[in-house]
Amino acid sequence: MTTSPTTLSNNALYPHPFSRAYWKQASGEFHKTNMLIFAALMIALRVALKRLSIPVGPDLYINTAFFINAYGAMVFGPVVALVGGAITDVLGYLAAPTGTYFLPFIFVEMAGSLVFALFFYRAEVTATRVILSRFCIDFFVNVVMTTPIMMLYYSLIMGRYYAIFDLARIVKNLAMFPIESVLLILFMRAVIPATKRLGYVHSGVEKLRFTKRNVAVLVVLAVVGVLAVAGYSVYNYNNTSLSADYTDDERLERNTAMNGIVRENHPELTEETVSIVESAIPHFGVPDVVYSVAVYTVDEQELEANAAEALAKDPESDYGLETLNGYSKSPARSDDALVNIGMATIVVNGDTGEVVSYTDDIE
Repeated sequence: MTTSPTTLSNNALYPHPFSRAYWKQASGEFHKTNMLIFAALMIALRVALKRLSIPVGPDLYINTAFFINAYGAMVFGPVVALVGGAITDVLGYLAAPTGTYFLPFIFVEMAGSLVFALFFYRAEVTATRVILSRFCIDFFVNVVMTTPIMMLYYSLIMGRYYAIFDLARIVKNLAMFPIESVLLILFMRAVIPATKRLGYVHSGVEKLRFTKRNVAVLVVLAVVGVLAVAGYSVYNYNNTSLSADYTDDERLERNTAMNGIVRENHPELTEETVSIVESAIPHFGVPDVVYSVAVYTVDEQELEANAAEALAKDPESDYGLETLNGYSKSPARSDDALVNIGMATIVVNGDTGEVVSYTDDIE
């Protein structure tokens, strides 16, 4: 039986966390010595289990620490869970440091603990709640929230680009969602009775049985996740420039090829020209790639002056026309040896190399 939240009794259960009484009781857990001791034990277990994973397939592992995370959050609630998540992140790194510590990752750990607490603390724990909690963590926390933090980490710490659409990481999270949901239900069925006898939780296990409805929820959420990833992958594919990943040799080759196409369409150009690929956007399902190309003429005097200046700074400098042809967007725009004369849009069949269409604003 669910007790009215307004009574704030020790065995009060709440249908949802959107009430002042719920948060007052959750904050009150900080004033209970036994609860703080329990939280410390859960943090120690999470740190210890972070490196213990169960293999379930090729490159697929279950990190056992999430069982303790869910269990602890169910007992001590969202306020203590947020603090516990932060402490776990710091201690986890100190216990087994890998790479450079990056503070924003602390919010991922805190978010996972908070989600479990919001679903399980002072609530009737059901199979549906377990499934929804796992979906929110695997999709919203591990994919949606983690991605911008990974991008920031790669940019600031590693000095590299991190693809927004990291297919391997996303597929792993979606693949693990059903497995982790089932295992977490079984885990909760095992630990809730003993924890209830200790007075730490007040939910039973009657609604932690798999029904057809639970299976349907699991399947629907898995499909939603797959469709969201598929839709985003198509969007990302159609809006991400291939040129961002060009090597120096590839960039020189593409720029030179585009310059040849530009000159074929403008035989009247007598000056030396350089064409810089600013973006190369593919289209899902078709081989065409749309190149946005900045076209420049070369100011020979500035080129010579820049080359002399470069040699004065570095006797081994090879600055010259090939340097200009190998530029990306920003260096080309900042080099005063290049004078922009327009933009060209060139559509090329990626399979055959044939020019499908050509337009420009060069006069």
